[in-house]
Amino acid sequence: MGRRVVLVRHGHEPADDRVVSWLTQAGFEIDSRRPFAGDDLGAHGDDLAGTVVYGGKYNAYDTDKHPFLNEEYRWIEECLGANVPVLGLCQGAQMIAHLLGAWAGPRDHEIFEFGYYRIDPTPEAAGFLEAPLWVTQAHFHTFDLPVGGVRLAGNENYENQAFRYGDKVYGLQFHPEVTIEGFRRWQGQKWNVYDRPGVQQPDEQTRLMYQHDAAQATWFYGFLGDLLGHPV
Repeated sequence: MGRRVVLVRHGHEPADDRVVSWLTQAGFEIDSRRPFAGDDLGAHGDDLAGTVVYGGKYNAYDTDKHPFLNEEYRWIEECLGANVPVLGLCQGAQMIAHLLGAWAGPRDHEIFEFGYYRIDPTPEAAGFLEAPLWVTQAHFHTFDLPVGGVRLAGNENYENQAFRYGDKVYGLQFHPEVTIEGFRRWQGQKWNVYDRPGVQQPDEQTRLMYQHDAAQATWFYGFLGDLLGHPV
């Protein structure tokens, strides 16, 4: 197995998330790319241990409006074909589902999950999620389960919160990579969404964040270890 993990980013946020922290302590080589800013993703190569496609503001279906998404879809498809571990977070999960032929976009009810929300494991989630978990959310788009995908978690707002495709491809609608510091930034940046249906108010977000962040971190670090193993 290789040492390089390609992080496909959709913004210029600081690289202080939990994916970066875990990869650093585990001894992987971090290769961050920003196709929206003109970066190519290249070929997967024998040195590639996995890839993470982050969330962002771009719609999974807007390839005409944002042609760089075609480069990301090429990359994801090549990684799937090469049996490389792939993790999609929020927009990244929607893109994986869309690539596999499923619908992705906003629901008519437009419930905006922004804050900390409980997700529940499905009967098929053994080894992935053993009990309900409160997780970081920031979305109102979602996806249908692709053919061949296994639904792993959902909640009353969005039935598809996590899925697996094969043994090495996962899509998570939520943001377990976001730290307390990262969510504090979001609270300042997303001030204009607090009147939207489903959004928690800042005091409730903060209360739930301090109550559940540690458990979310513990779960996510374990998940990354299971998915990516350790470099050799």
